[in-house]
Amino acid sequence: MERKDAESVFNKARKIKALVIGDLMLDEYLWGKAERISPEAPVQVVDVSREDLRLGGAGNVANNLVALGCEVSVCSVIGGDEHGGILRRAFTGKGIDVGGVFEDPMRTTSKKTRVLAANQQIVRIDRESKEAVNSWFEDRIISFLREHGGEWNVILVSDYMKGVLTPRVLSAVFETGKLADIPVVVDPKGTDYSKYRGATIITPNRKEAEIASRISIVDEESLGNASSSLLAEGHYEALLVTRSSEGMSLYMRDGSVTHIPTLAREVYDVTGAGDTVMATLALGLACGLGFVESARLANVAAGIAVGKLGTSTVSPAEIIGSIGHDHLDSDVKIKNLDVLTSIVEGEKKRGKKVVFTNGCFDLLHVGHVRYLQKARKYGDLLVLGLNSDDSVRRLKGEKRPLIGQKERAHILAALDCIDYVIIFDEDTPIRLLEALKPSVLVKGGDYTPETVVGKDLVESYGGKVELVEFVDGRSTTNIIEKILQSYS
Repeated sequence: MERKDAESVFNKARKIKALVIGDLMLDEYLWGKAERISPEAPVQVVDVSREDLRLGGAGNVANNLVALGCEVSVCSVIGGDEHGGILRRAFTGKGIDVGGVFEDPMRTTSKKTRVLAANQQIVRIDRESKEAVNSWFEDRIISFLREHGGEWNVILVSDYMKGVLTPRVLSAVFETGKLADIPVVVDPKGTDYSKYRGATIITPNRKEAEIASRISIVDEESLGNASSSLLAEGHYEALLVTRSSEGMSLYMRDGSVTHIPTLAREVYDVTGAGDTVMATLALGLACGLGFVESARLANVAAGIAVGKLGTSTVSPAEIIGSIGHDHLDSDVKIKNLDVLTSIVEGEKKRGKKVVFTNGCFDLLHVGHVRYLQKARKYGDLLVLGLNSDDSVRRLKGEKRPLIGQKERAHILAALDCIDYVIIFDEDTPIRLLEALKPSVLVKGGDYTPETVVGKDLVESYGGKVELVEFVDGRSTTNIIEKILQSYS
């Protein structure tokens, strides 16, 4: 995945409405030091120095979605106790809609307490109800789904087998997704995945896939057999198996497989990493990415999440920064149109004068560089529209371009005089000009003002066209001919 595509996802995220349904819980962390043994029993004594209370279970999925920029609703059943009240206040404090969270006074709100010393868990204490919710609460959940089903762009099912996701509730969830034609992403549990029939994609880890398929996973072949078995059982469109240090493997219903290596630099704690994967994967699908690109985005997020202790969220800035790590100087300048439009609008509000030019720029030479340097002087920032490979072929013939669009974009973005690069597939940049509305449109001196595409559009809102002379004798065609003469 490229940085510009990730930026587009997070630019769209604020318009995504997601429902998280499943088992809610609180994760409590007690941090301290263990430097002595109890005189009462041969156990460590932990001197607690810090306490931390976080949203856990399905709540951590919701928390991750909020951190990614989405509008989130939660549906579940909690206890009518103190911990249930804490959960509600925590959700509302983050702007999460709790209209689908129902209180059962007979239930205990799940709370998992982890005691840590020297960055290691000493013990975990669980307080929870595990019995299935009764039919009255099932009816409340189903009514909520039917009433609000058309409001969401994606549904996330977070199953911790604590009794909320009964067969009736799951059936209603998948029916809601089908009627609304939206993806339903499931983090599964247990041995019977047939209950998730109707899901778009499920995201078990390797151990969970092994248990559910009853196939011992020792290599890629056995992993493939287990995944094929689960796909056949549930008829999902896809299955994403998270494999810890070995990354992820995406299995599609059509038989295609994509293995994605891990991107984690250091692993401190895998707690909640599956929730991060689920949230980021769901966001990608809701924004229109395919399964492979959504899984790659989730893999980047997971690599960041496991570098943090406890159930933690990952920010768009962290994900974008990680994706752009290999191209720190140039990748940051290459944008998709939705993101670039927002940037340009912001620059204009700050009084900046935006200059636009476009071209193929195949085999970058000194003539190109001097042209671009002159173009930049007409304003405060220069946006370059770069013809895609398909566009270049239509304009210059099947043998061109000599250099692919990604390489051309990175080379151009490395120039100081260029502020942003955007690749476009049309024969003309009209669509870009309509969206960006630059103050100045610059073209080469081989044009006349009347022949510049977009002149009337730019002038219609008060912009102007400037022509810049190219350096004589410097062209891609001349370079090609010289090479052919020298080496033929």
